[in-house]
Amino acid sequence: MRVIINGQDKEFNGPKNLRALIEEVCPDSSKVIAEVNGGIVKRDAWDAHSIREDDRVELVSFVGGG
Repeated sequence: MRVIINGQDKEFNGPKNLRALIEEVCPDSSKVIAEVNGGIVKRDAWDAHSIREDDRVELVSFVGGG
């Protein structure tokens, strides 16, 4: 399955939900915001949100600093 993550094509085997995809590409998903095809998906909906062929996923992590 082909998915575009942060502008880059990625290939995955079989169906995935959003949480599984995020855990595979982000070592620390606790500070990640996810957008799929232009809409933000809330964290409590990640398990129910199925990723499909050619979905566009943007993952943004917040980093503290000063």
